[in-house]
Amino acid sequence: MLNPALSDSSAPTGAGRRLLTNLLESRLGGALLIAGVAMAVFTAVRLGLLIVSFHEQSWSPALLAAFGWGLLYDASTTAWLLIPAVMLLAVLPEKFFDHWTGRLAAQAALLLVGFGLLFTALAEFVFWDEFGARFNFIAVDYLVYTTEVIGNIRESYPLPLMLGGVALMALGAQAFLNRRAWIRRWLDDAAQPWRERFRAGIVWVGVLLVPGLALSERHLPEFANSYTRELAKNGTWSFFAAFRANELDYERFYPTLPDHEAFARLPELIGADSAHSLDSRTRDLLRVVPAREPGPARRLNVIQITVESLSASFLARYGNSEGLTPRLDALVPQALVFDRLYATGTRTDRGMEALTLSVPPTPGRSLVKRPENAGLFTLGSVLRREGYNTAFIYGGFGYFDNMNAFFGGNGYRVVDRTAVGEEDISFANVWGACDEDLFRWTLREADRDHAAGKLFFHFVMTTSNHRPFTYPDGRIDLPSKTSGREGGVKYTDWAIGDFLDQASTRPWFRDTVFVIVADHCAASAGRATLPVENYHIPMLIYAPGGQIPAGQVDTLMSQIDYAPTLLGLLNLSYPSRFFGRDVLDPATTRLPGRALVANYQKLGLFTGDRLGVLQPVRSQAAYAYDSATHETSLLTEDPGLLRDSIAYYQTAGWLIRHGRQNQLPDDRTQTR
Repeated sequence: MLNPALSDSSAPTGAGRRLLTNLLESRLGGALLIAGVAMAVFTAVRLGLLIVSFHEQSWSPALLAAFGWGLLYDASTTAWLLIPAVMLLAVLPEKFFDHWTGRLAAQAALLLVGFGLLFTALAEFVFWDEFGARFNFIAVDYLVYTTEVIGNIRESYPLPLMLGGVALMALGAQAFLNRRAWIRRWLDDAAQPWRERFRAGIVWVGVLLVPGLALSERHLPEFANSYTRELAKNGTWSFFAAFRANELDYERFYPTLPDHEAFARLPELIGADSAHSLDSRTRDLLRVVPAREPGPARRLNVIQITVESLSASFLARYGNSEGLTPRLDALVPQALVFDRLYATGTRTDRGMEALTLSVPPTPGRSLVKRPENAGLFTLGSVLRREGYNTAFIYGGFGYFDNMNAFFGGNGYRVVDRTAVGEEDISFANVWGACDEDLFRWTLREADRDHAAGKLFFHFVMTTSNHRPFTYPDGRIDLPSKTSGREGGVKYTDWAIGDFLDQASTRPWFRDTVFVIVADHCAASAGRATLPVENYHIPMLIYAPGGQIPAGQVDTLMSQIDYAPTLLGLLNLSYPSRFFGRDVLDPATTRLPGRALVANYQKLGLFTGDRLGVLQPVRSQAAYAYDSATHETSLLTEDPGLLRDSIAYYQTAGWLIRHGRQNQLPDDRTQTR
């Protein structure tokens, strides 16, 4: 029976008190305490995220629905979390909690649970601040790369203070429960014969399994405001849902057309119909792309500087008035500038996939991070056929995001932080050496290839424009770390300018094309299902020898169009399996512009004033897009747009799955 000395005046009364008393008097009553703490934390997190996203929310009855669904997911998550606790309590000896060691173990376990829940809540707020979403594929990937992620958090936030605060909150919650006598009440009545414990444990586990097995994120309604939809989720549930489904089979989860219809539409979409000899019946994109102009190819080196998180909005050309990119702004009049280029995704690996493979962003992981991604048809494989040395040069550790395996498996020479000596690193943070070090390595690799009499193509990936935004002192007028994103952008701009200054002294300079392009934007979250404005990135192609005239291109284009457009500017004729178009080729300029934009689940086709969106489970919608306000409004129907959207993504998934995007048998691999 309940010890009267341990009762308190604020305990529930009547039937509620009797039910609570009976539950707490059982051995498994400890699970009830855990459930109460978990539900309180989950609710507090949802309220906190609502407050921090105050200005992004649509204040409507949908918020009430989001909280209702959130309660359901919280309860289901709590049920899953309780199962191991119930099993443990069922198997512990009958009098385990009669001894002080058992009571201490129970207190420590509850404190650990509280700390874990509060730490997860803190992580959710950090993740929301960065991505405007609950845990998703990105969080799953980050768990794999704990060194970089923990280092990034440590360098970006006052981690000891934050962890200390979490610990104090957990201790405070524990003290509150002890003052209410709830923990002591349970411990005093925790002795229970093993038959009763096991019977109760089986019942509890059976009941707790039901909501977890019955509920899926597919059941969650499609709210008009993406922030509201994210509020309806539970972060822990979302994390494990993403872990289970981080690769999505297109044909299983997305709207489809009959295969022959999708492939019949493809030649027109990619600008490879009769002009480029593509036969859709073969279900292979392989065709010959002729040189754009009569005459020889332009035998020029290419250094592609892929800049971390460089939104178009950082450049003065696109309205920035803060002077964050003075060197790029000064380069604009000397370069061929592509004003309406859109990234395919929101992660570096997606940018690499698009720029290297020229394929749509199929759902789930990018090809950079999937197994068996070697030997693919790439920009590098085309250039190696023309006698180029190809290299991937990265300031960090290339095992992150599987970069080294991807580029190395596709014939690129890999130069990352592990390939240089400590004397080659003047400044570094957790993500890698600073950009000026990276560019110094690039100069050395270019000098080496030129001395060997080889043309070269270098894929250079920067890191400094990434949290924690640290860089060497004295380079720019914004102090390291404390200036945030603005400092990272301005330092990277300085480093690019310094690199071009040093490159101008090299004998290969005037025979080299410099491409400056972003991997993705700095921000990815927005109110819309796919906030198109957060995919707009800059691209400048600069040929100091004048082989490629300066100018501007205002064609709406995708990141996947980069490779064929570059090869067109080099006036190469080549076999191709690219989905992208040469946007300057007269054979394709007749086609309307379009961009492919996606996140880890939603796949979009943007035409400038319309946006088609495909998502699980077999859902599709068309939206009108207002370029002035960036607002979207649902269209009643637009079958042509949605049919084209499906054709792009369905055929890409099929070709990748069936190995039709592999390099050609006679493609030469890198030899050094």
